[in-house]
Amino acid sequence: MYKAKLAAVLIVVMMIGFSLTTTTKITVKGSDTMVILSQKWAEVYMRKNPSVFVQVTGGGSGVGIAALINGSTMIANASRPIEQEELEKLKTKYKQNGIQIACAKDGLSVYLNKTNPVNELTIDQLSDIFSGAITNWKQVGGSDAKIQLYGRESSSGTFEFFKDHVVKTDFARTCQTLPGTAAIVNAVKKDKYGIGYGGAAYAEGVKDCKIKKDAKSKGILPSAATIKNKTYPISRYLFMYLREKPTGETKKFIDWILSAEGQNVIVEVGYYPLK
Repeated sequence: MYKAKLAAVLIVVMMIGFSLTTTTKITVKGSDTMVILSQKWAEVYMRKNPSVFVQVTGGGSGVGIAALINGSTMIANASRPIEQEELEKLKTKYKQNGIQIACAKDGLSVYLNKTNPVNELTIDQLSDIFSGAITNWKQVGGSDAKIQLYGRESSSGTFEFFKDHVVKTDFARTCQTLPGTAAIVNAVKKDKYGIGYGGAAYAEGVKDCKIKKDAKSKGILPSAATIKNKTYPISRYLFMYLREKPTGETKKFIDWILSAEGQNVIVEVGYYPLK
């Protein structure tokens, strides 16, 4: 009787050990913009593949790429291309050039409070607003009130993209930096005179500002159609970075993301597929 119970216990222990050793963990870290998308990918994929555990964390594109370099993540999410300095660090440590995989598209929204009478702005006006050259809404056809700026921290790929493609100079010192896109949306939602920027999928409780390439252009909102035909002026690719060519379960996960099923998840979340 004792031997039978002991054998049963051993079988249970072996089964637990077997289940632990056959569970594959995939770590994903980086872009705050991509967190809700990656979490949805992970949720759907794990439901279909119960032997795989996908752990997703944010922190910003720079944080993700730094984690890739120091070996604490397998996949780095980034809403900007990897920088040459980061690439050199990767090559020096691993003797690999790294792998860049475009996985989705995003329209970078400019958020306005719903009560703000301003509905559209040119790229030049946005540059002047976020650099501090324009400080009052009446200068762009709005109320006589001070503009309150909200933006991302410097480790954010969204910060870098917006700076390089819209502001094109240093941000105003009055721009309040917040730790994530959701925090920016929440701030603008509560602030009648606030303005912020971030991924289009986060724009809940605020309104998207129509963006004009110049004063003579038509104001365009971010949408699947305007991202696809490139009429929306502030659009970008979203990337995954790896140290080397993916294999095994990691490759299967990435292949699924790029498949029709994985790309459909992008649409459900509010981003835009590659095709």
